[in-house]
Amino acid sequence: MNKPDSYTVIDLEMTGLSAKRDKVLEIGAVRVRNGQAEDTYGTLVRVKCEIPQSVRELTGITSEMAAGGMDEDEAMQKLLDFIGKDILVGHNITYDYSFIKQWTVNRRIPLELYACDTLRLARMLLAPEQSKKLEDLCAYFHIKREQAHRALDDALETQQLFECLKPLALNKPELLEPKLLVCRAKRQTPATAHQVKRLKEFMTFNGIKDNICWETLTRSAASRLQDQYYTIYGRNVKK
Repeated sequence: MNKPDSYTVIDLEMTGLSAKRDKVLEIGAVRVRNGQAEDTYGTLVRVKCEIPQSVRELTGITSEMAAGGMDEDEAMQKLLDFIGKDILVGHNITYDYSFIKQWTVNRRIPLELYACDTLRLARMLLAPEQSKKLEDLCAYFHIKREQAHRALDDALETQQLFECLKPLALNKPELLEPKLLVCRAKRQTPATAHQVKRLKEFMTFNGIKDNICWETLTRSAASRLQDQYYTIYGRNVKK
């Protein structure tokens, strides 16, 4: 492959750090042709869980805003359609990709994409003392920041960052060679009605107030929660 001048930049905001347990909250994508942004795709994604305070403070996205977002399956499928077979670009791209991969694995959709990571490029091309956070790299290259930690704005800024980094790799063209994204994910299945009933009874009996999204709780997550609660509270439950 040659260095990519045509590609799609993605940035996702999530409800947490785990692709197994958390959900995509917002999607931003920029289609680039000949180094120039040609089209964009951005949407909030409707989530059925309460958005953690830390995420609300970081992104400014409230539960009320997310409630007006697009259905998850529709939003993710539109993202895949927007990407097509493009090379992906992103800042710590494997992290964002892990959420996409988990969604596709859950729905038995095959996915194999190549990518360039601006975080990796920055680490290889810039001085060690230079912060590699997106906001700090934007300041370094005088890229205007709009709404920090909003998916489409971050994707647009990542596209500009990538174009700023590319000339620095003229003598190291191998750094711009897109790499196959490898992310292991196991298919998740919804928690059974028995698991949900048992957990709710246990939580009520022991006064547990954890914020659980029952609609998206998986079988494995329910088992982990049950084991955690048994360790802390014992196995007592109302008969």
